[in-house]
Amino acid sequence: MAKKPNKPSKAKKQQSGGTPATVALTAAGVAYTVHAYEHDPAHPSYGEEAAEAMGVSPERVFKTLVADVDGALTVAVVPVAGQLDLKALAAAVGGKRAAMADPALAERTTGYVRGGISPLGQRKRLATVLDASASRHATICVSAGRRGLEVELSPEDLARLTNAVLAPVGRA
Repeated sequence: MAKKPNKPSKAKKQQSGGTPATVALTAAGVAYTVHAYEHDPAHPSYGEEAAEAMGVSPERVFKTLVADVDGALTVAVVPVAGQLDLKALAAAVGGKRAAMADPALAERTTGYVRGGISPLGQRKRLATVLDASASRHATICVSAGRRGLEVELSPEDLARLTNAVLAPVGRA
């Protein structure tokens, strides 16, 4: 009986510079591009900083926000050029009321720090809603799991890997 070759462990992949998000993308065999930039702690907006640093339209750079919908943490992925519509988010997941989650709880639950929360590779898989505007682009950028690191991939791949619902949850 032939022996299967050992696969590198998650820890080994992460030690080589990957984040849980990039490890998840690699494991899924998804095409993606990593964009690194020097994070400025004084910049007022993580998402706008990423768009500026990469020279990408803010409509193609999406921020990952964690909200509490009727007591359940839910991820919303919306363009950095706009805001999250909490009522629309609640409706998208069949809830009644949504509010932004406590930042410390969001960090503990996802395993990422604020400004670096990725919709991919989270410690605990949460219900995810991707703003419908993502489907207008061939690729979008989301956090790769730390400040100063973005990953570019197709919105279809992001939706598939996160089991996301597509819904109009962003507003200008």
